[in-house]
Amino acid sequence: MVDESAPRSHELTDADWMVPPELDRSALDGAIRTLAQVSWSRARKLIETGKVRVLGELIRRPTHAVRQGQTIELRLRAPRPEVARVKALERDLIVYVDPSVVVVRKPAGMSTIPFGDEPTEERGATLDAVVREVLARRDSIRGRAPLAVVHRLDKATSGLLMFGRTVAAKKHLGQQFRVHSMHRVYLAIAHGSVRAATFESYLVSDRGDGLRGSAPRGNREGQRAVTHVTPIEELGAGATLVACRLETGRTHQIRIHLAEAGHPLVGERVYVRSFRGTPIPAAGLMLHAAELGFSHPVDDRPMMFQDDPPPEFRATLERLRRG
Repeated sequence: MVDESAPRSHELTDADWMVPPELDRSALDGAIRTLAQVSWSRARKLIETGKVRVLGELIRRPTHAVRQGQTIELRLRAPRPEVARVKALERDLIVYVDPSVVVVRKPAGMSTIPFGDEPTEERGATLDAVVREVLARRDSIRGRAPLAVVHRLDKATSGLLMFGRTVAAKKHLGQQFRVHSMHRVYLAIAHGSVRAATFESYLVSDRGDGLRGSAPRGNREGQRAVTHVTPIEELGAGATLVACRLETGRTHQIRIHLAEAGHPLVGERVYVRSFRGTPIPAAGLMLHAAELGFSHPVDDRPMMFQDDPPPEFRATLERLRRG
């Protein structure tokens, strides 16, 4: 049995190793333990906090198997992946900001606000937390910058999102959402040949199969949801690039309406139970909030913003264009 409490006689520093024959097919944490002469727990900590690369690729799974001859890099000053991601995000985060409102670009895979069942590290990486931090530094505010959530985007969705910066702004912007005067257009890639249509239904938390969806036609239980869909381009592999204008803003509204019409979004993982076609592979959900318009909460002047889809969306689009 290995004595994890055994003292180490050397100071840990950055290092580069080549996996020797005796460590062929061993787990990465075991290889790090042997090569760096550290305990099992220290080896796992180094891997999980993003300090170790194998063949130049960041590996955060301690059980990752390494092979003889592969290179392993240890970089003690490497930032945690979450920190590096936030710093990269900050460069293009702010689209518009003034004392009353801030418009930002939300990346796919980041929650707008924390949820109760998410782990602590996920809560720290939520969009509202990052925006507060960026604004606090920008305006030299000690502590957390004030920020009011007005609307949200699904975690899997990218694109334009707005926050209020004062109580008055939140109230004014919230009223615009309630009367459906906001302008919101999403770009999406959907399965099949999509025709122009307006989808109207009442969304319930459980449509009978455990999923959120539309109540039976004629049943007005739930929240009214209206989505106007316009096809933009027929793509190869049986897909269509569409624009979806929201008249209302309900949870998963676009995803539900298109899926129930037989056209689930490419990259959809939830609303696909009734889909009979072959899912088109994609790195994530092909849904992007491309246009956002509203009246400014101070003087009611019209504000309009547009944002191009992220690289993963564009890459999928180009691949489907080639058929």
